[in-house]
Formats: sequence, C-alpha cells, structure tokens
Amino acid sequence: MSMLERAECQLAEIELLTSMFPTQEELEITDQLALAELRDYVEGSASTDSPPPPSTPQFFIKQKLDTASTEKMDVILSCAYPSEYPSVLPEITVRCAGLSRAQQTQIHTDLNAYLMENCQGEVCVLSAVDWVKDNLQLFINNSLSAAPAPKKESSSPRPQEVFSRLWIYSHHIYNKTKRKNILEWSKELGLSGFSMPGKPGIVCVEGPHSACEEFWSRVKVLTWKKIMIRHREDIPLDRQLEDSRAVESIDSLRKFTGFEEAMFDPHGNRGNHMDLGQLYQFLNEKGCCDVFQMYFGIEGR
Repeated sequence: MSMLERAECQLAEIELLTSMFPTQEELEITDQLALAELRDYVEGSASTDSPPPPSTPQFFIKQKLDTASTEKMDVILSCAYPSEYPSVLPEITVRCAGLSRAQQTQIHTDLNAYLMENCQGEVCVLSAVDWVKDNLQLFINNSLSAAPAPKKESSSPRPQEVFSRLWIYSHHIYNKTKRKNILEWSKELGLSGFSMPGKPGIVCVEGPHSACEEFWSRVKVLTWKKIMIRHREDIPLDRQLEDSRAVESIDSLRKFTGFEEAMFDPHGNRGNHMDLGQLYQFLNEKGCCDVFQMYFGIEGR
C-alpha cells in the first residue's frame, strides 16, 4: 500500500466516524490542523510517492455504554494514527472511570491482541469501538471481583508482594527518544535489566510487580511497528516479610545489576543488527539463556 493510499484510508475512516458521531460530545478531533493537512495531501497529491504530512490526526471517541447497573458508564477511546496506518495498528487507549488502572491496562492489551489478529492491514477504529462495547462489562465484573474486601480489623494481612521480570520484544528499536525513555523510566522505577536496540529490539525489566507494570504501560503506548511481552516471570514473596526484608528478597531475585543499554557488535548497512551469539553469551552469564529460544525459536550456542 502506497503512502497516498494509506492517507486516503485514514481520511475515509475519519469522514465515516464524523458521520456516525456527529457531535463533539461523541467525537472530538484534537488536531484540526493535522486533519486539514491530511485532506490537502489526499486531494492535491499528484504522486503516490509524495511524502505525507509530518503530523497525523488524533481524536477522542466518547461513549456512554450500558452496564449491568442502571447507570451508563462513560468510556473514552483516545485514538492516534501512525503515518503507516492502516498497514500498522492505530494507537488506541481506553479510559473508563469504572475500571482500575490494572484493568485499563488489561483491556488495552486484549484490544490490541484482537485488532492484531482480526484487523491487520485494515481500518479498524470502528471495530475497536464495537469490541469495547461487547467486552466492557466483562472487565467491570473482573474489576469488582478483584476489589479488596472491606477491612474488618486493623490486623488484616498485608498484600502479597510479587517480583516480576518482563521480556519485551519489539520489531525494532532505533529512535533515540524511545531509547532514552527506556533508560530513564527503568531507573525512575527502580528496575534492573537491559535493552538491546536495533532489529529486533529486546527489553528486559525486573523488580517489583507494580513497577514493571507501570514501565510496560508507558512503553507500549509509544508508536511501534510491533511490541509485545514475549515472556514474563512472576514470583510471589513471603507475605510476612517486613518492608526492608521484602526489598532484600526482591534484590536477591534480580539477575541484573542496574539497567543498561547493551550493544553486541552492531553490524549491517545501518549498524542496526546485533551479534546474536554475543547476546546468547550475555544471557547465559546472567542465568537466563532459556529466553533466547523464546525470542528467536532456536537454541543458542
């Protein structure tokens, strides 16, 4: 699909959304200039290879959805088009006051998985709206069932701490800003691990479960051709540990000291491919060479 064809698909979908959600209470386009530039590009482009506008449309779709209770629930889908859309998925975030932060993260993950399986290469914002309508009640039910029971006494047991390690795969990591964010966010959240830029891109973070989830929630909403958690490890800690001992226990489970960007003999025309043999040795030294096969489908040597 050429750049012009992608732009035509984007404009056609926005015009369809505008007709279906005609008021600003339903559809709010936050960057009217980007939309005007997109329309000018589509209507005035003489070549399918002409570069598209630098900015792309962003908008909110606001819905009041029926739930099992008598009240309707406000749901907002925040949508942004990558320039390659619909060849890649749009960036869609679901916001709903009736869901916890963890539930909103989960609905985002499940929605992306659905779109990736069913809508790859096609415009899909309406499909996303329909999926949220069909599945919101399930997430509300899960959120309610996961809510902590009211405290009966002050001696209620402490919430269980969990140590997590996330192995994240990206089609590629080139962008300097993303690489800087990965380094800064991991240090801000007290996570250890490493990132390997290039093609493919690999990120491993380890530490408290909540910090790992916060890191993932920030990283996944950036613009990526493809990104996913390839593998995760969650290890419950002793519920009786005091705070200081819980920190010691988490630190004892870490396989990395601090967080670093690791380079393994970059090569290729753009210097964007790493020596996978060196990567395997690095993972082997850290005691986690088994993930190499999970990433690449082959056993390292």
